[in-house]
Amino acid sequence: MLVADDQEIVRTGLTMILNAQPGIEVVGEAGDGRRAVDLARRLRPDVCLFDIRMPGMDGIEATRALAGPAVAEPLAVVVITTFDLDEYVYAALRAGARGFLLKEAGPDLLAQAVHAAANGDALIAPSVTTRLLKAFADAGPTAPPRQPVEALTDREEQVLVAVARGRTNREIADELYITLSTVKSHITSLMTKLGLRNRVEIAMWAYETNRNRTRG
Repeated sequence: MLVADDQEIVRTGLTMILNAQPGIEVVGEAGDGRRAVDLARRLRPDVCLFDIRMPGMDGIEATRALAGPAVAEPLAVVVITTFDLDEYVYAALRAGARGFLLKEAGPDLLAQAVHAAANGDALIAPSVTTRLLKAFADAGPTAPPRQPVEALTDREEQVLVAVARGRTNREIADELYITLSTVKSHITSLMTKLGLRNRVEIAMWAYETNRNRTRG
């Protein structure tokens, strides 16, 4: 993976923590967003971990350059910051980030976020997930929510709600008594029917359409 933070002591600390985790190896470091984007395009890491506040090009712009809607082969990006601000979270997710963490997160949560991003899942700091999506829903969408090209099945609706509540694939499988591969198939089907790119967008769509309140 690639780590980008403009503070060398933070970058070094994150790298040490990540390299100590099973299955994770930091293959590159950058002190600003532009360098991070250049390195990421050259190295094609499984996951990028970006600070938001960086000189030249910030973490949001860097995320958009590597994972935004116009990117043909997007990389997995997890954004990390000191600041628990909704506008940062929202901007990061809209830019294509697969995760959002605060720097106070411990090694376990950091490793979970990295593994989740590598596996196509998304992990957002628990302290901001519900608040963020509720604020997003209360503000109302800028345009009417897109409609599925084909009606969702009952099981897809259940998976949709679980994704909106921040459940991982494994947790969804356990809750619905289905296999992990079946969960992945349902999520792929949801993305296809809704024209979305990842589970974060699925969660946002659930809130836009009040699906998050339909069950349980």
